[in-house]
Amino acid sequence: MRQGVRAAGAGQGTTAASVQLLLALRFFLGVVEAQVTGVLDDCLCDIDSIDNFNTYKIFPKIKKLQERDYFRYYKVNLKRPCPFWAEDGHCSIKDCHVEPCPESKIPVGIKAGHPNKYLKMVNDTTDLEDCEQANKLGAINSTLSNQSKEAFIDWARYDDSQDHFCELDDERSPAAPYVDLLLNPERYTGYKGPSAWRVWNSIYEENCFKPRSVYRPLNPLAPSRGEDDGESFYTWLEGLCLEKRVFYKLISGLHASINLHLCANYLLEETWGKPSWGPNVKEFKCRFDPVETNGEGPRRLKNLYFLYLIELRALSKVAPYFERSIVDLYTGNVEEDAVTKSLLLNIFQDTKSFPMHFDEKSMFAGEKKGAKSLKEEFRLHFKNISRIMDCVGCDKCRLWGKLQTQGLGTALKILFSEKEIQKLPENSPSKGFQLTRQEIVALLNAFGRLSTSIMELQNFKLLLQHSR
Repeated sequence: MRQGVRAAGAGQGTTAASVQLLLALRFFLGVVEAQVTGVLDDCLCDIDSIDNFNTYKIFPKIKKLQERDYFRYYKVNLKRPCPFWAEDGHCSIKDCHVEPCPESKIPVGIKAGHPNKYLKMVNDTTDLEDCEQANKLGAINSTLSNQSKEAFIDWARYDDSQDHFCELDDERSPAAPYVDLLLNPERYTGYKGPSAWRVWNSIYEENCFKPRSVYRPLNPLAPSRGEDDGESFYTWLEGLCLEKRVFYKLISGLHASINLHLCANYLLEETWGKPSWGPNVKEFKCRFDPVETNGEGPRRLKNLYFLYLIELRALSKVAPYFERSIVDLYTGNVEEDAVTKSLLLNIFQDTKSFPMHFDEKSMFAGEKKGAKSLKEEFRLHFKNISRIMDCVGCDKCRLWGKLQTQGLGTALKILFSEKEIQKLPENSPSKGFQLTRQEIVALLNAFGRLSTSIMELQNFKLLLQHSR
């Protein structure tokens, strides 16, 4: 009898805990839906419009594009030492490891050697064996004119110029292998604690134009602030110029996007050595619940949408660059390359049709000398963040951190090169504006990650609804 009473009591306790959890999830869903909505600050776009546009126009196409050979292989150096401190972090699970792609799997047109190999004048070679054997010019036919060779030298100089927002890897280094992004998906790796905190702390505290006397909400490395719930931080943020507010929102949005990917692709269990990955509602709640984060979670999610708008605008602005007949997304397979370019141009058409773009002309619009100085400061701060990515202790986290940072850096480069893009010649290379293959791959994959984040956020809302 006593055992039966004990069992009944345990059952009642379990039922009560389940009811309590369901009520908490229902409340969380209501608060998230109420706070992650409406018009975004510093622009005239609303979140519902972005959700619909992304769901029905962008996501299905960008997902297909990321599966194309041209966009799935990314050359990256994961062995560059951290320039700021001795890295002591590590992954807690084996799935953190990044598998480099064997040379035999890389399309010959991609590995042929020249960073601007997507241009037709570079790729017009009839013998792929000659292409592979080229020591200096990669895929460049040896019959190219001196004028063309001079153009290639100019492009190389341009790649090293001050227009870059990111620290670029040396693609010729043997420490920079190709990685198949489809075989190394971004997901939870167990990388957390002091090592991960130090990376993000360095990004926010030293590169987001913030004085040390102002404390960021939920910073685990900051001293106790008593009853301060972060309002002093946002009072300070609103007092900044538009450019510096935008900078913070971009970094916060990137951070939120990465956290969403980790929550959506979480190691749920491992049976007989086979891992099971899927969405973790508890982890999502921990990172974005308005109550558990003192209102910070919904702010971060809004910054995700703001970042999406920035990169969407960059894609719409760079479309003329790719619409030229001279540009060919070259892998060596003519039919597949044509399909890839057609899909990319189709995505560009969609981005140009979006009616509520962010107006980048509102930035750096003041007195000419001061605006130029602020733009350079903006660029150097972001470039420093790209260097911090070499301090990430988890290989897979470093891979996706570097790619998404380079993608955002490329988007910024595009937004602030409007005049150069407008002057592009139709049938010859431009000395004023160029994108390397690495920048192109990073740009589209980074935007694909943001598109996926917004879809994952919708999925978490559905999971919370079903949990009712």
